Amino acid sequence: MANKVTNFSDLIQRVTSSCLLHPIGTPRHYTNDVTDDDSDSDTKSEKFYDDGELDDVAPEEGRTGVCKSERETEMETLLSEVFETVSFMKKAYVSLQQAHCPWDPDKMRSADVAVVAEMKKLGVLRERFRRRVLRGGGGGERVVAGVAVREVVAPYEAAMEKMKVEVRNKEKEIENLKEKLKSVAVVSSGSGGRKSRSHSHHHQSKKKVNYSSQLPVSPSPMPEHFESCISSVKEGSKSFTSLLLSLMKSAHWDIAATVRSIEASTATTTTSTPTATTDSIVGPNHAKYALESYVNRKIFQGFDHETFYMDGSLSSLLNPDQFRTECFTQYRDMKAMDPIELLGVLPTCQFGKFCSKKYISIVHPKMEESLFGDLEQRRQVLAGNHPRTRFYGEFLVLAKAVWLLHLVAFSLDPPPTHFEGSRGAEFDSRYMESVVRFLGGRVAAGHVVGFPVSPGFKLGDGSVVKARVYVVPRSEL
Repeated sequence: MANKVTNFSDLIQRVTSSCLLHPIGTPRHYTNDVTDDDSDSDTKSEKFYDDGELDDVAPEEGRTGVCKSERETEMETLLSEVFETVSFMKKAYVSLQQAHCPWDPDKMRSADVAVVAEMKKLGVLRERFRRRVLRGGGGGERVVAGVAVREVVAPYEAAMEKMKVEVRNKEKEIENLKEKLKSVAVVSSGSGGRKSRSHSHHHQSKKKVNYSSQLPVSPSPMPEHFESCISSVKEGSKSFTSLLLSLMKSAHWDIAATVRSIEASTATTTTSTPTATTDSIVGPNHAKYALESYVNRKIFQGFDHETFYMDGSLSSLLNPDQFRTECFTQYRDMKAMDPIELLGVLPTCQFGKFCSKKYISIVHPKMEESLFGDLEQRRQVLAGNHPRTRFYGEFLVLAKAVWLLHLVAFSLDPPPTHFEGSRGAEFDSRYMESVVRFLGGRVAAGHVVGFPVSPGFKLGDGSVVKARVYVVPRSEL
């Protein structure tokens, strides 16, 4: 009992001493003085647990924050690069579009290279994004991010494929134009620069003209080629005259006075003395024939010369065989060519000079100003250019047909001779064709030529292409 009391007194003394030596602010050391070995071991284990918790848990939270910050920074950098790349690609795509019109091959190639480079860079960024997601992120995040990137890139990939198709089409078109230009260059070198292509400028003219292209390709000229070209000339002159007459009516021209003027000039041409015409011989709704007569007289002027008297060439006399071969070669090369495209590349070739000369001859300044309100087309023609208008396009259809007819004529041996019905001449059905239809299909007796509409031709094989004339009763002259 005494021992127990002593031990209890000792315990109180020890606790008191411990409280005096170690204040309450340091509780961890309090347990060491109160407990025995078992309590010491418990305290040590508790101490170890507390220290481990501070050493392991707190640093883990710090590392997570650092990783998260690095990841956000990396994603922000990646997105900024994506937006920058998309911006550059849009600029390159705009440059590519601008290079198409007007067509600039060099700019198109450089813009194409720039677009492809930006697309490749986008692909690299996409792969970087995928690798980053696979390294550290949930499956759901990877799927969403992958879909987002694909949605960003997909429109540009589709646009790129479309541009590739357009580029391939343009390359094919360029190759075709190069082939045509090459054939034109061959034609030019073979005959002192005579070049031509023929094709209608408008859909309606395409249906009417180009009969010559329907013939099978022949190694030598035949009368059938000439007759086919005559048909093209007839259709071309009708089409151009109809358009010209409609424009005159729209401009409120005095059609009757215009017809009388044409009749007077025809009478002066066919007779040596001028004739004063007070009353027109042209019947109602027949003004188109007088106007067609005027157009054909102008465009066929100089047909008997190998260059329409545009120069003093004598190749048909100096080297007739070679000249005939070259003319027919040009005819075969030209009949499927588009005159607008040719004159756009070679505006001052022989065919271009022919078109300019005949347009200036047919459409005088007052006529053009009255029809269109200005002289813009005339200024372009005089400057060596060729307007891309409907009116000039219809004129080119006629000019092409006459040019092809001229080539075939000089490729035949012997060349055909041309004639026309002169005013007052007796109508002869063997050599003439009336533009006015009569009952029964035959011209009534007592009719004579009022004025020629288009010339006729007599070929070397004896066949005749009849001249078209406007006939009237003899008493009206």
